[in-house]
Amino acid sequence: MKLARDWKQYEIIKAGNGEKIECWNGYIVKRPDPQAIWQVDSDNPKLDAIYHRSNKGGGSWEFKKEINTTIKYKDLTFKIAPTNFKHMGLFPEQAYNWDFMMDKIKKANRPIKVLNLFAYTGGATMACAKAKASLVVHVDASKGMINWAKENMHLCNLEDSKIRFIVDDCLKFVKRENRRGNKYDVIIMDPPSYGRGSKGEVWKFEDSINELVEACVQILSDDPLFFQINSYTTGISATAIANILKTKLKDGIVEADEIGLPIKNSDLILPCGIYARWMKKGE
Repeated sequence: MKLARDWKQYEIIKAGNGEKIECWNGYIVKRPDPQAIWQVDSDNPKLDAIYHRSNKGGGSWEFKKEINTTIKYKDLTFKIAPTNFKHMGLFPEQAYNWDFMMDKIKKANRPIKVLNLFAYTGGATMACAKAKASLVVHVDASKGMINWAKENMHLCNLEDSKIRFIVDDCLKFVKRENRRGNKYDVIIMDPPSYGRGSKGEVWKFEDSINELVEACVQILSDDPLFFQINSYTTGISATAIANILKTKLKDGIVEADEIGLPIKNSDLILPCGIYARWMKKGE
């Protein structure tokens, strides 16, 4: 398992009993987490916000204090705020992948065009732009998430970077890029388990991922750097995603693993998702 260990303004204080307690730049938040199935004592620190899951699905926030802040990771700054779906606008475990992306782009020593699909609030977009990618195309079906990503761009002082924000269905966008003849050196995607596109298109991970990856292969440049898939879909293993990349792409190296976050004052790790990536040999 790969860990995001370099956070200064974020940490998991405690996890277990189906929940996690996190500190986001001084704000203490408790949220459900399906991976935290082990038992711990029920004592909690003073909480600023609690997300209560409903038996009917979804849930709601209970606020002791309004939370609307920013959080820094190295040279990156992101807006943090609770959403209706229990998220906080950022997945801290992805910092491990941001570090990888920034390192690869910096060391490429050539212009690198990046396509970030299901790009959410733009963690990977900002990392790639900060690494001086020549172009980052950020695609998400949610206009609200695109607007949030634009806020993060300003917080990261990346207004002068070449970032294109696109509200669109990811598969349709990729197919149009193929017809236009546009190519990318890096493709990143973080597809949901289930979702709908900007015009109601249905996405289901296990039914749709192969078609999307195949379409993306068609728009890779002649000298691609890497192709990465992140996933939080229950029941899908890192090895399964690695197998997709191995069957669609040749002449490279494929690696896959879990990613996680350390839990404060313990030797426990909270598993937070998986990734698989194809990389060009020798870079």
